[in-house]
Parts: sequence; structure tokens; C-alpha cells
Amino acid sequence: IAKELALMERIKAHLEDGKMAKSFDDINDEDEQQWLESYNLLTYKPVIFAANVAEDDLADDGASNAGVQAVREYAKREDCEVFVVCAEIEQEIAELDDDDKESGLEKLIKASYSLLGLISYLTAGEPEVRAWTIKKGTKAPQAAGKIHSDFERGFIRAEIVSYDDLMACGTYNAAKEKGLVRLEGKDYVVQDGDIILFRFNV
Repeated sequence: IAKELALMERIKAHLEDGKMAKSFDDINDEDEQQWLESYNLLTYKPVIFAANVAEDDLADDGASNAGVQAVREYAKREDCEVFVVCAEIEQEIAELDDDDKESGLEKLIKASYSLLGLISYLTAGEPEVRAWTIKKGTKAPQAAGKIHSDFERGFIRAEIVSYDDLMACGTYNAAKEKGLVRLEGKDYVVQDGDIILFRFNV
């Protein structure tokens, strides 16, 4: 108990110094690491700062804005992400047609995925096209397991075309004719934006 209390006191001092729990590195052994993780401290979680700026500051992504620079310097020290947004423009974007939207919400989603080490791959067919979220570095069988455990257990191969290639070609058959559809095996590491047809047998 005394050992854990000493850890808590060090963490408390770290937090009272204006630092986030995620930058606390005064850990002596595995027990202390497990205790720190078990406390579920809010600032131990991944953090993204949204810097709200005037429209003029968007041109250089807030590089000339002293406030944004201060946030970026703090975020760098604390291993956090920062993205710049203009609330006034966001309001105007909200009133546009869906095809014309490029919102700060989308920037936030992309930044969140990056911070958490996540990517998406797609499956297409009847009745829907669907995105599946996986950890970056996941191999094809484990990615298939996100859909159903049978897909992973009976994995044979994956038929893959990238989203960008498919959009450029227009159709799946056109992409296939250009050699852009490929077969991959168990060691293939799934890439962000892959469109995958899994072959399996159970």
C-alpha cells in the first residue's frame, strides 16, 4: 500500500504542475505501470486539441497565429494532436449540399484515427458497402475476423483493389482489366482504403 501511495503522490505532483497524466514517466516497475493504467485518468487518454481561429488564419493552418503555436508547442510536449478549425466557416459548411462539404468534423475524425492508430477497409456487395475499422498493421485474416470469426478461421486469400484505383477506373471489371485487382495471402497487411473480397472455407 505504501508503494502505491508513493506512486499516487508522484502522479498528483505531476498533474498539479500542469502536465497530463499521459506524459508521466516516473515508473519504476510493472506494478506501478499497471496501477497507473487502472486509475482511468482522463488526461492519460489520447488527446486532440481543436484550435478555433478566424477565417484568415486558415490559409496557413494557423502557422502565423501565436495562440495556435502555443497550443501546438504544448501538445508536442504532451504527445497530443492539434487541428485548426474556424467555427464561422463550419456554420457555413453545415448549410452546403453534402457533396460540397469538407468539415472540421471530418478533420477531427481523421486526426482521431491517426492518433489511435486506426484505419478502415471496405467490403462491397449486396446489400451494402461497409467500412470496417481495424488497427494499423492488421493482417488480412485478422481483418476478416472483424466481419465474422469464420472468415478468419477459414481464410484462404483476399481479393483487393484500392479505393482510389476503383474510383479512377469507374468499375471493378475495369480495374481488374488494368491489373489493379490483386490476390493476397495470410501475411498481407491491410492498407487504409482497401476494398476487400475475402475467400474462405470452413
